[in-house]
Amino acid sequence: MNFPFYYFIILGLITGVSSGLFGIGGGLVMVPLLVFYFNLAQIQANATSLVAMLLPVGLLGVWKYYQKGILQIEQIKWGLWIAIGILIGTLVGAELALILPTKWLSRAFSLLLLTGAIKLWLYSLG
Repeated sequence: MNFPFYYFIILGLITGVSSGLFGIGGGLVMVPLLVFYFNLAQIQANATSLVAMLLPVGLLGVWKYYQKGILQIEQIKWGLWIAIGILIGTLVGAELALILPTKWLSRAFSLLLLTGAIKLWLYSLG
């Protein structure tokens, strides 16, 4: 799989905006997108998400996945590109959250949770 680097920055932006708006990120946004659109196995998507969140939360987890051979150098690179998008996207998302009505944010977050849950459930059924 060979994707242009900017695909990962866009994924990071989506994750960052979601993080800024709703306080969520890797598990709910990035991991499903890596599975559905980048064709990673769930465990690889989890590990790649950790790379993107490396500095704030994932250093030891990334090391364990790498030691076990689950995380490859390619996914580490992807995760680092995603992190650039997260940095910018979180700022954008936080700014949006400050100007949008609370009722709209609650509805949008509920729709995001429902959509993510349904897609993951259907995906798990094979």
